[in-house]
Amino acid sequence: MYTYLLEFLAFIFGTCIGSFLNVCIYRLPASKSIVHPRSMCPECENMIRSYDNIPILSYLLLKGKCRHCDAVISFRYPLIEIITGAFALCVFLKFGFTLEGLIYFAFISSMIVITLVDIDHRIIPDVISIPGIPVFFAASFALPTVTYIDSLIGILAGGGSLLLIAWLYNLITKKDGMGGGDIKLLAMIGALIGWKGVLFTIFVSSAVGTVSGMIIMLLTKKNMKLAIPFGPFLAFGAVLYIFYGSRLIYWYLNLLR
Repeated sequence: MYTYLLEFLAFIFGTCIGSFLNVCIYRLPASKSIVHPRSMCPECENMIRSYDNIPILSYLLLKGKCRHCDAVISFRYPLIEIITGAFALCVFLKFGFTLEGLIYFAFISSMIVITLVDIDHRIIPDVISIPGIPVFFAASFALPTVTYIDSLIGILAGGGSLLLIAWLYNLITKKDGMGGGDIKLLAMIGALIGWKGVLFTIFVSSAVGTVSGMIIMLLTKKNMKLAIPFGPFLAFGAVLYIFYGSRLIYWYLNLLR
């Protein structure tokens, strides 16, 4: 019974963080403060009361509409709260209530914001990725599976590998193919999960990105010049490594034998 209560509290904690992530996703691209002013309806600009800002529950009670003007509230808001809550629960189940678990959850939360901002605006906020490099490098000292050497090599391999790819692409095509945001993002990823995690992330994100791009082009009948943000695929690969990286690498190596 006690275990179930902790799992429930982990999920609730995650949904509360998800509510804050919604603010970050909306305000960071607009260079607005994420702490002031309070949340308001984008249509009527009335301040959202605290009792109307309860994760998931308020959306259900308000039937997805603003209390003041009946403007429709996007389902994406409670969806992000649910996703963040689910990740908080998954982190708790794998790492327990530990410093390691809190570090990984903070990292995953940043990946959620980066993913949505990149999808919406085709940018990766420097305000997350650049400070994230030293912050997660420092965090690597608290992780039992990553040494500070692994983290340093991960930063160099992460940022350097995409920088090399971007340079080669520009050299061959005379066009920019890889954004600077992706380079800084992979350096940030390398800071936390090390060089092995970077290699895994590059492999998975490239494979998933290629397949997804082909599917999207077939469904939308767009040509090969279709621009697809790469940040979400990097985020997916990094989060997948945290939960299943060692297991998947072991499976893949056995497959090659």
